Amino acid sequence: MAQYYLSHLEELEAEAIFVIREVVSQFEKPALLFSGGKDSIVLAHLSKKAFYPSRIPFPLIHIDTGHNFPETIAFRDELVKDLGVQLIVGSVQKSIDDGKVREETGANASRNALQTVTLLDTLEENKIDAAMGGARRDEEKARAKERFFSHRDEFGQWDPKNQRPELWNLFNGKKHMGEHFRVFPISNWTEMDVWQYIQHQNIALPSLYFSHQRDCVVRDGVILAKSDFIQLKPDEEIKNLTVRYRTCGDMPITGAVESDADDLDKIIAEVATTRTTERGTRADDKRGETAMEDRKKSGYF
Repeated sequence: MAQYYLSHLEELEAEAIFVIREVVSQFEKPALLFSGGKDSIVLAHLSKKAFYPSRIPFPLIHIDTGHNFPETIAFRDELVKDLGVQLIVGSVQKSIDDGKVREETGANASRNALQTVTLLDTLEENKIDAAMGGARRDEEKARAKERFFSHRDEFGQWDPKNQRPELWNLFNGKKHMGEHFRVFPISNWTEMDVWQYIQHQNIALPSLYFSHQRDCVVRDGVILAKSDFIQLKPDEEIKNLTVRYRTCGDMPITGAVESDADDLDKIIAEVATTRTTERGTRADDKRGETAMEDRKKSGYF
C-alpha cells in the first residue's frame, strides 16, 4: 500500500486552507485584512489556492494610515490587479478629518493606534462579519493567547479571558447581531515557516524585505527610515545604512535590521540564527509591556 506523507509546510498549508474555507462556509461577508506585509501576502496566496480556479470570493481590506512605505502601496496595487479581487481602503486621514480620532504630536507620534477606529468603521460600513488576518502566535505574547476564531463583541473588543474552545479543529462562528470574528489561519506558523513557504512557493514580496541602502535614524535602539513623517530629535542624525525589514508597518514605527541578506537563502539563514522576534523592531510595541494586548482589547488587528 502506498503511503502518503506531508511535509511540515504542507501540513501548515492544509491547515490554513481548511480555516479559510471554514470562514467562507460559516460567514456571510468575510474579508482579508491586507497590510502589504509578508504574512498577509502569504494569506492572499493561500486564499488563491483555496478556491482555485475560481477567484478569491472575498475582498481585501487595507487600513491606510497615510504613513505607509511607498514600496508597500505599489506592491498592494499590483497584487490586487493580479488577483482580480476587490480592494477596500479605510483611510486614517479621513477619520482624523472627521474628528473621530486625534493625531498624535511630538517626535514619537504615530498613527498606529488610530487605525483601530478606522478599521472598526470600515468593517461596519461594509458589514464584514469575519476579518481574516496574518497574525501568528510566535510574534508576540498577546497574539499567542488568541484562537483561530477570535470573537469580537459589538464594540469590536476582544476578551482574552472569554475565548471559545477549538477542540478537533471545530470552530464555533456563532455570534449575535453586530458582533464579528477575527480569524487567523496561519496562527501556528513561525517566521521561519513563512520564509520557507515563500521560497517554496516562489511568492513575490516588496523590495524592502531584502537588503538595500536607506537613509535612517537610530532611535532608542530601533532603526527607523528617514521620511516626512518622522520629526528628528536634536541629538539625532541621518545615517545611510544597509538594512532590510523583517516586518512591515508604518514608516515612523517600523524598525529595520542591518543586514546584507539580499535573497531568500540568506534571509532564511539569518532568521535561523536571530535571537529577537520580528516584532522586536516595532517602536509601537515598546510603548508598554502590554502595548499589543491593550490595543487588541480595544479592537486592533
